[in-house]
Amino acid sequence: MTDLEFSKDDLVFVPVGGATGVGMNCFAYGLNGKWLVVDCGIGFPDDNLPGVDCLLPDPSFLAEHKADIVGLVITHAHEDHIGGIPYLWHDLQCPIYCTAFAKELIDSKLAEEGLLGRAEVHTVSQGDVIELPPFEIEFVKMTHSIPEPNALAIRTKAGMVVHTGDWRFEENASESTTDYETLKELGKEGVLAVVCDSTNTSEEKVKANEQDVQKNLSKLIGEHKNCKIAVGCFASNVVRMQSIYQAAKENNRVVCLLGRSLWRIDAAARATGYFKDIPEFLSEQEALELPSNKVLYICTGSQGERHSALNNLAAMMPTPNQVSFGAGDVVIFSSSVIPGNEKAIDLLQKKLRSKGIEIITEKTELVHISGHYAGDDLKKMYDLLKPHIVLPVHGDTYELNCHTQMAKEMGIPFAVGLNDGQMIALKETPEIVGEVKSGILAVDGNQIVPLNADVLKKRRKMMDEGTAVLTLVVDHNAQVVGMPQLSTFGLMSDDEAIKGELGQAIASALAEIDPERVGEDNLIKDKMRHVVRQFLKEHFGKKPLLEIHLIRI
Repeated sequence: MTDLEFSKDDLVFVPVGGATGVGMNCFAYGLNGKWLVVDCGIGFPDDNLPGVDCLLPDPSFLAEHKADIVGLVITHAHEDHIGGIPYLWHDLQCPIYCTAFAKELIDSKLAEEGLLGRAEVHTVSQGDVIELPPFEIEFVKMTHSIPEPNALAIRTKAGMVVHTGDWRFEENASESTTDYETLKELGKEGVLAVVCDSTNTSEEKVKANEQDVQKNLSKLIGEHKNCKIAVGCFASNVVRMQSIYQAAKENNRVVCLLGRSLWRIDAAARATGYFKDIPEFLSEQEALELPSNKVLYICTGSQGERHSALNNLAAMMPTPNQVSFGAGDVVIFSSSVIPGNEKAIDLLQKKLRSKGIEIITEKTELVHISGHYAGDDLKKMYDLLKPHIVLPVHGDTYELNCHTQMAKEMGIPFAVGLNDGQMIALKETPEIVGEVKSGILAVDGNQIVPLNADVLKKRRKMMDEGTAVLTLVVDHNAQVVGMPQLSTFGLMSDDEAIKGELGQAIASALAEIDPERVGEDNLIKDKMRHVVRQFLKEHFGKKPLLEIHLIRI
């Protein structure tokens, strides 16, 4: 950690994760030697990280100060805001504050890691104010694609910060959850800074709402009366699940859930008072007993996940007692594409189309609206809050730049983009006061390793370049005994001529070794490594992960 130059009277902000890119939201506010943490999420690996389950922000800075952390406050229950809690709780060991729906999901994660009862989780309601000196936090109701999303009004003696979380305005809905009056009152009270999501900053204003989506889903289902229909959506989008149920009901279909994460969300929703007017969803086995045109399937896998329900539907040879789709059936993707998932989704849709399944997406039909705001909403938010400082977070470089530019065009005095680990003092003239340790960790099975860990580097190299193992038997004079055995994976076919040519190259290289050094194993291994790498590069244009097994007789 570099030296930090700020007064304890300064209110400081540091993004531990989530300042740039999508995912790993984790932010810290400091004052008078105490720290408040907002959210603790995961990120999602791409194809360059084979075998990695998820990504985490490096918690080193928080772990250094865990004795001074007054609490972890959760804005909402999406994985990129709560998914890191079971992995990083030992680094925080502080009370957690969240709404009832989020608590259901957090408790299930803690239980899986044996932490339930050890981590102190407090339930709050939207609109509540909690005291965590020197911070006072008010939970402000917002609209998003999951139940009980909140902005946080964080009051301190140094000024108030509004931390928006993820949000959108949905003015035409019959029941908008956004508490506009409180946002307006916060603006009158005086907002020093806003830390705001940037996901959709460059998008034009969304004119549709969830009711419009529900109506169009009902229309599409009605147009495909005699076939099987599946709708893929984000499991956490409880409102969308309600819309799909209503659309199915209007077309005399019952709903079946396919996918464990959907059942987990269903349990959390029912435990916290949602789905009161919706009967229990059908299991897969129950649905198989009904005519296919009387069932609508809600499926996981809208992002192309390999082992998801939608990928099972795409299988050419479905397993017995499993729902299967074929020619003439329909799959509706009621979701957007999360950046980084484009290839996986495209592959899934190609598999489905190859079976003669019709695909409907948001590109051609109104089957999804984003849980994130569009540009006009951001202007309205800043008109309400009238902040002195804007700190854009969570978005790609283009979105962050658009956000900063928009804030400046609105006449907001300061719009400051930060990188993870940069600490800024929030005051009349905000000032970056230093940088703390930051980075990305990978959850790799049962271990958590840095993103640049040797094991991940080797795995990436194996994926890109293949693997080679040379087994070499030599006598005490470094003469080759028998034929060198080269085993390769993902590199070349079994070619005896190639292997013979390699054997000659090895023998020639061994003959060049000083007779007085033929007993040095490391020397021989280094020599063989150079020869084999050069040989494989010349013949195959690859630099595989290479191991040398040297056997002396």
